[in-house]
Amino acid sequence: MRTRDVMTTDVVVVSPDTGARDAARLLAERGFTALPVVDATGTFVGVVGETELLRDRLPQDPRWLVHGEPVVPRNAPGDLVAQVMTKPTVTVTPNTDLAEVADLMLKHGVRSVPVVREGHLAGIVTRRDMLRSISRADWIIEAEVRHRLGVLGAAHRWQVEVSHGEVSIVDELNDPADRHVAEVLARAVAGVTDVHFTTPERI
Repeated sequence: MRTRDVMTTDVVVVSPDTGARDAARLLAERGFTALPVVDATGTFVGVVGETELLRDRLPQDPRWLVHGEPVVPRNAPGDLVAQVMTKPTVTVTPNTDLAEVADLMLKHGVRSVPVVREGHLAGIVTRRDMLRSISRADWIIEAEVRHRLGVLGAAHRWQVEVSHGEVSIVDELNDPADRHVAEVLARAVAGVTDVHFTTPERI
């Protein structure tokens, strides 16, 4: 599977001129951990997340001062997203293999990755998107594989069964070229973990 097979394309974004408090409100209301930042031309320029928006923004509780505790100096927090956003350590393209995306997320400890095409934001892929893809019901996967294989010939040619994400395909014609295309189509279905072919026994 590729990133484009599971990514979210209807992405909530902010601009560099968005107020930092407004961005924080969006995160809190939507349950996100980060927001992509896109400029007026649609170019992806960075991300703003919980860490950036919380830094130096909560004042010290004044009740501690009654007990003689020292005031901890803090930097003035930025008012705009442009002043607090960061460049993401990881971006991917719509064609990035989903296995590579999962490895990048685990390696860098991030929950979401911006999907960028020619400098513009194409979508975002999250850990939840990938978990959703591997937890799809077998009957849903089987129906989608059957539908995709329909482009290669009559429906009765391909017998498809799915168990725990593994796809077994019985090919009536045993054509190597068609099998290759069929495997590519089947593996592109979200939730597919492996594809096997068999040829029916002739009596």
